[in-house]
Amino acid sequence: MSARRIIRVFPRRTRATPVDDLVRVNVPPGLFDECDEVHVSCTFSYDRPRAEWLERQWQHVAPVQISGPAYGDPGGEFVPGRYLRPGYTITTRGCPNRCWFCDVWKREGPTRELPIRDGWNVLDSNLLAASEPHIRAVFAMLARQTRRVEFTGGLEAARLQPWHVDLLAGLKPRPAVWLAYDEPRDLEPLREACRMLLAAGWTRASHRLRCYVLAGYPGDTLAAASERCATAIAVGCTPMAMVYRGPDGRYPVGWRQWQRQWARPACIHAANAQISGGTPSAEAAGSHGGVRD
Repeated sequence: MSARRIIRVFPRRTRATPVDDLVRVNVPPGLFDECDEVHVSCTFSYDRPRAEWLERQWQHVAPVQISGPAYGDPGGEFVPGRYLRPGYTITTRGCPNRCWFCDVWKREGPTRELPIRDGWNVLDSNLLAASEPHIRAVFAMLARQTRRVEFTGGLEAARLQPWHVDLLAGLKPRPAVWLAYDEPRDLEPLREACRMLLAAGWTRASHRLRCYVLAGYPGDTLAAASERCATAIAVGCTPMAMVYRGPDGRYPVGWRQWQRQWARPACIHAANAQISGGTPSAEAAGSHGGVRD
């Protein structure tokens, strides 16, 4: 008996959206679309109205399921290539932290370890919260990959230990590591994580030591957010500004243009060198960026 034919429908395309013949992005069914099931997958809450419109359009083709993170789906076993482009992998769900700006802990609960599927881009919300045997098994899988590994799901700096750094340094070529500077309390763990990674061979110039910087949330300012990004550079990593968006998906006024200034590594470092004469300021390196506790 042949496998069921499932068309997956997404309200928007991202870098992680699959590209196979059974994927549709933000379109109603075509004249020749036939399948056994339709899965409408929605990641962002502000895309729900469009996802529900797509659900109505596709229900005339086959039974439709609508789900995804935007609908509180806790996630089950990861199936490579189904809702993410091949090469992306998820080996754990959930997170033990309860960050105010994140829904992962609400939606997925505490950390759950999944069967490990091959991939080179790890999207786990908090891989380092997993057990040591699981983490080592993930790195054994990553060592088999034929292209550079990335941790775009992020690695929590406060959990990074020397043995994690040894595993990271053992991957060839050297992987792209993403940390985070979301709140003032993240600065000291970020500083220590950068110290360990730079000592293990990462360089500032490579742009492979990256840092998500949360910005634009209530009470934040452009000046304070810019200083946090400069602080990230000062401690050794290249920032990537992530502007907080509310349930409607809108950017706060003025923040979208600001974000573009902190999204391209080469431009970030060139601009910073012009401002600081080539070296980030000591004030920035020791500052909490003026963010409210």
